[in-house]
Amino acid sequence: MSDAQGAREVSNWNVPNVLTVARIISVPFFAWALLTDGGHNATWRLVAWAIFALAMITDKIDGDLARKHGLITNFGKIADPIADKAITGMAFIGLSVVGEIWWWVTIVVLVREWSITFVRLAVVSKIVLAADRVGKWKTFIQGIALGGLVLPLRDPNAPTWWHTPGDVLHWAFEICLAVAFALTIWAGVQFYASVWRQRHNLARSAR
Repeated sequence: MSDAQGAREVSNWNVPNVLTVARIISVPFFAWALLTDGGHNATWRLVAWAIFALAMITDKIDGDLARKHGLITNFGKIADPIADKAITGMAFIGLSVVGEIWWWVTIVVLVREWSITFVRLAVVSKIVLAADRVGKWKTFIQGIALGGLVLPLRDPNAPTWWHTPGDVLHWAFEICLAVAFALTIWAGVQFYASVWRQRHNLARSAR
């Protein structure tokens, strides 16, 4: 039994956690690149996109590595969702600052995302809250939308031939964001309904 317990003890110093910390560290650099010159510098917008894309890719990689190699730690359980919400939250705020996303959309999404993150952390030892299919689709489409809107698609200094394709792509990503927003609300409703049901079941079983 002691050997099995020892085998389950995983050091916080592992690759998934390093990638998670790297995502958190990247947030201020992403914000600086996105907001340089008020968000009107095409070169720095491309740099911001590269940072955001790497953050999204490493999010997938560190989760897969942790599950495949049994490197799930308590630190990772806390830091990973914080890293995710930090980079996407900064994208929402930055894109609202530069006029790509309405502020009310950003506020609703941030309140939803962070409230759910705090609830997950608060009840992680009592209730099993696995990510559902709607939540996974929301995360995927939201990442595509935010990444696309970070790109300088409507740069006035771009060649004339690019203006129409740039506008089309911009609105395509805006539509993706609208879909992600709808899924965000629906996934939030499902999440809190699941929490209520499980807490209700626990209360009944404790009687």
